[in-house]
Amino acid sequence: MGCVSAVPVPQPRAGAHSQAATAAKNADTGRRTLGAALFLGAAGATVVLLAAGQTWAEGGATVPGGTLPVDVDGGEVTGVPTALAIVGLAALVAVFAVGRKGRLVVSGLLALSGAGATVAALVGAGDSDALEEQAAKYTSDTAAAVSGVTHTPWPYVTAAASLLILLAGLLALRYGKLWPAMSGRYERDGTPRPRKAPKVDPDRPEDVWKALDRGEDPTDDPARGT
Repeated sequence: MGCVSAVPVPQPRAGAHSQAATAAKNADTGRRTLGAALFLGAAGATVVLLAAGQTWAEGGATVPGGTLPVDVDGGEVTGVPTALAIVGLAALVAVFAVGRKGRLVVSGLLALSGAGATVAALVGAGDSDALEEQAAKYTSDTAAAVSGVTHTPWPYVTAAASLLILLAGLLALRYGKLWPAMSGRYERDGTPRPRKAPKVDPDRPEDVWKALDRGEDPTDDPARGT
């Protein structure tokens, strides 16, 4: 009887285990930071948009016969936080639609949106100009004085929410390279591009085994049409 030679079973390459462990760790870090950035960015922008409609300052305008109460909301004090929150939301979505270099730029825009909204909210926290303008409108007197001015906590709520947007941007800058992107396998019409069949080298046992696992004939050569 003739001897039957067995196909040698490929042995794992040195360092393969450590590489797999590193890849798994990076994937886990990417998932966790991605979820955190999405939550922080979306939550921060939502709170900023809601806070813009709340009363930021109130007081009383002196009129003949008494005092007329006046108040202003966040949008009347400054529209910057609202505008930057919308920019931040757009940047948060765009992070997944751009390549690696573009992702860095968009992540920076996200962080800057949060920082800018924070500064604008803190500046508006002690602003009384909008209240005086409102008093002048109510009394038809451009020199109307406003007394008993008080400021609500809403500007600080806006600033805190804007910091969440900033934090989301910082996470994107630091870990964005580990996050998934829109697959390049799909055309604009949503049709998946065909994958090229992996080339099988019959002299490499590992290629032979992988081809068999895929249900392919490793001896079939498309170039020969067999």
